[in-house]
Amino acid sequence: MLNRKQWLLKGADRLLPLMRKVPFVVQRLALQQALNRCLAEPLRDGGFELLRGRWMCLRIPDLGLRWYLTLGREGLRIAERAEAQVTISGNWREFLLLASRQEDPDTLFFRRRLVIEGDTELGLGLKNLIDSLDPEVLPPWLWRNLERAGKGLAA
Repeated sequence: MLNRKQWLLKGADRLLPLMRKVPFVVQRLALQQALNRCLAEPLRDGGFELLRGRWMCLRIPDLGLRWYLTLGREGLRIAERAEAQVTISGNWREFLLLASRQEDPDTLFFRRRLVIEGDTELGLGLKNLIDSLDPEVLPPWLWRNLERAGKGLAA
């Protein structure tokens, strides 16, 4: 019999791929607003300047999702297509472990569970930026749920 954590992970494995069916304009609106709100402090402090005028592709192959991010005048911008200087790829579980601080970014990249392709210097800069972000910049409810989900996945 499946325990609660296994049941939730199996549910996520079935439901998350449905995100690719969501029209890109809705994905962009939701992600752009969420990222700019949640990362307002590091954005204000210049943490994302390395993306100004350059594009990063964030690819989640197991979900069939891909977004292109850059830094514009109004904050982080997301596009459906762009010429990316760097691509960071990994399955949703790896990104959850990274976001919840349950796995060290170096470990995920070293074990090739997350992959950087393209401009390695930019990719390493982004990896270091992600690693340096303080979870306290996130709304407490979001951090609590991310941490709980990540711990469930890591167990």
